[in-house]
Amino acid sequence: MVSYPFGGPLADKFPPRKLIALALWLTALGGVFYAQYPGLGTLKILYGYWGFTTIFLFWAPMIKATRVWGGDSSQGKAFGLLDGGRGLTGALFGLLGVFIFSVFLSVDITEAELGDRQKAFTYVIYVASGLIVFIGILVWLFMKSGSNEKEILLDGITWKELKQVLKLPSVWLLMVIILCAYVGYKITDVVSQYANEVMLYDQVRSAKVGTFLQFLRPATGIVVGLLVDRFKITFWLFLSLVFCIVGGVLFASGSIAPSTAVLFFMSVTIVGVGVYAARALYFGVMRVGRIPLVLTGTAVGLISLIGYTPDIFAGPAYGYFLDQYPGEQGHQYVFWMLTAFSSLGAMASLAYYWIYQKE
Repeated sequence: MVSYPFGGPLADKFPPRKLIALALWLTALGGVFYAQYPGLGTLKILYGYWGFTTIFLFWAPMIKATRVWGGDSSQGKAFGLLDGGRGLTGALFGLLGVFIFSVFLSVDITEAELGDRQKAFTYVIYVASGLIVFIGILVWLFMKSGSNEKEILLDGITWKELKQVLKLPSVWLLMVIILCAYVGYKITDVVSQYANEVMLYDQVRSAKVGTFLQFLRPATGIVVGLLVDRFKITFWLFLSLVFCIVGGVLFASGSIAPSTAVLFFMSVTIVGVGVYAARALYFGVMRVGRIPLVLTGTAVGLISLIGYTPDIFAGPAYGYFLDQYPGEQGHQYVFWMLTAFSSLGAMASLAYYWIYQKE
């Protein structure tokens, strides 16, 4: 969280491709250290280090590079393909990891000792780290920011630029919109648990529900990205949060039961489409919100500092409800929380739409 506001201005001072490549290489270096199986205390430091490499050096440059690529007419496509691609890449990396693990596990998984599993997982880490290094090289060589990188960079960020960003209504509205949408994104972590505890699915069927959501993310991001530039992107953002409200009410109302499997999957799809569409769109409205391109990194850093606080509070909040109220009641409270935040986000996105509708 600390890396967001400090890393943002960095993206406005240095070329995004260089920061992204450096972030990838340093992240891979951490992977090499991870493969040595450090102790718990060292592991906590390593995860903090990854927080630095993936946020301070990577997050704002990635968003800024995507905005530059989208230009004046393809912001929806750029950010839709970004989030859809991120979801697809995550799923494919998971499949690759499972494949490598199975190839290098010399005995049957049911008979494997801890040492056998460690050895196989070491190869997973090294292959992932090697791929990340290779992708960093591709980024350094081929990711361009237009004909003149200097046009999107500043010599430095002063208090004047910070005040300029903080005066923009779009920045404050995006803080609220992203915070609310991200509460919805975090709720996808408990859908498999809902399938197990409320729908009474076994572990395998519950895991399939989670896998369905994993592949719904890239499909939603890509489809929304390809369609949204033909319409008002701010209205689509509002519509995505309305989907979250509808899905939240369906789950929270108690109308879903083991006998209503079709309604369950329909509700999962509604929530998934709403959450993933919002993720694909909320940074895509920065141009409409008149956030200067040259200050994109600074704006992203400030917005993310508030917008991504659900990383801190959403998981513990969901855990509290599920622990204090076991079974369906706890899940209902979780989805009422989704409904409340989605309603607030929908109001903020509607305000964004009305303020900037002439764009």
